[in-house]
Amino acid sequence: MQIHNIEQLLKAVALVSAVIAAIIIVWYLVRRPHLHRATKLLLLLGLGVFPAVVSLTGNIAGFEYTLSRPFCGSCHVMGPYLRDAEDPKSKSLASIHSHNDRFGENSCYTCHADYKMFGAITTKMNGMRHLFKYVTEYASTGPDGEGGPAIKLYKRHDLEEKRITEELFNQQMNGMCMQCHSSHAAIWVEKHEAVADDVRAFKTLCIDCHTEIHPLALSRRPTAGKEAKK
Repeated sequence: MQIHNIEQLLKAVALVSAVIAAIIIVWYLVRRPHLHRATKLLLLLGLGVFPAVVSLTGNIAGFEYTLSRPFCGSCHVMGPYLRDAEDPKSKSLASIHSHNDRFGENSCYTCHADYKMFGAITTKMNGMRHLFKYVTEYASTGPDGEGGPAIKLYKRHDLEEKRITEELFNQQMNGMCMQCHSSHAAIWVEKHEAVADDVRAFKTLCIDCHTEIHPLALSRRPTAGKEAKK
């Protein structure tokens, strides 16, 4: 078994710990040895330590998996987004970033996560919002979510509901891009000279110009209205 990332390592540790715990328990049930100090120590390992390791590493491995693109695409409404992101011929921003080693399989999380002190926590909390929306609004929709409401960034939805200001929205949106794309690098300034100051001041959004992010999204299809009526 080859291990390529932390998730696979955690899964391997959980599996080995579970096997060892099972062996200890089966050994005790079959042999019924006297409760000497060594026996008690083995039972402590088999009933306490190794199960705790399984629980801990299993939960962390599960968390690591939620960062991956396959997890993000596991809901059927995300099908168009996943297909485009994994298409090597696509020229969309999602595909270009997904085929960049800096992002790799975690491209969805890397671009959509909150980058603050408690960013991981707020991102997962919003993930629970997504789950609630999926169960209540998309679970019975078509293969790609046809028939459901238009999918929007939760930040844009918060802006429309006036839970955040436009200034904060712009700051968050450009901040996602600026975590990797420096607005002071010579090559960036050369290509964005006309709008550089406005981008840095969050008056102009990166996505105002770079609009081809998820071109296969249902809301972008010319047949979306027809499909929704089927």
